[in-house]
Amino acid sequence: MSVWFPDEVTGLEALAERVFTTVRMNGRARTALSGTAALVTGASSPIGAATAVMLAAHGAKVALVARRGDRLEALAGQIHARGGKALALQADITEPAGATGVVGEAVERLGRLDTLVNNAGIMLLGPALEAPLEEWERTVALNVVGTLRVTHAALPHLVAAAEESSRRVADLVMISSTAGRVARPGAAVYALTKSGVAAFAESLRQELAPRRVRVTVVEPGTVDTELASDVREGIREAARDQVASIDQLRPDDVGEVIAHIVTRPGRVAVNEILVRAAGPQGRP
Repeated sequence: MSVWFPDEVTGLEALAERVFTTVRMNGRARTALSGTAALVTGASSPIGAATAVMLAAHGAKVALVARRGDRLEALAGQIHARGGKALALQADITEPAGATGVVGEAVERLGRLDTLVNNAGIMLLGPALEAPLEEWERTVALNVVGTLRVTHAALPHLVAAAEESSRRVADLVMISSTAGRVARPGAAVYALTKSGVAAFAESLRQELAPRRVRVTVVEPGTVDTELASDVREGIREAARDQVASIDQLRPDDVGEVIAHIVTRPGRVAVNEILVRAAGPQGRP
């Protein structure tokens, strides 16, 4: 088990302190998102939590969305303790009412929506011949359908923010994966969902660019997260052994990439970032 997971208070506290301290060393950076509001799905997971802390440290009000309400409350507490603003919103975005409702509540309580980070996802690996159909359906439900529902509900608010704010720009960030670029045995449906997210984002990018809504795909490689914890036991151990020799990315490495994207001047659109661990990779 990773030593970072947000359900360990010390790990979450260390993350928040590290991020806020780093950002506050740059006075301009900590106000880059002042007056804006962001929504991060999967905010109870490592990458989502790190991203939410990073955006809050840059001045955004952040809606934290996930199914695990206890983790969201703990994360919001760490952000509030450092002077940031966060709102914990427990929701299941695979349900139509959950996705539309949580976006509506975030906009109502924060007043606007300038940034959406579609981070919620699940990675259920294993040979196709042995895979329960339920695992495939769960993967598509969260990685694709949940993303579609939240995005559909959020788009009008992002367009409005781009039109009304002094920044004259809004951001839609999709968390994909290196698996969306290179499909591997045992990851067929996960690769399907992540390549699909990238295609969805590219079409939206072309459509929304005239409305000044920037669309970005972020494709992380191996990150020290809990993503493999939902995998069946025998497969889980194999997955962990496969990455044991890699100096993995930390969740806040990915969060920092996302903060870089959404704090660019309005004239700059970063549409795709592939980020991997620097050491020997094996399979991406």
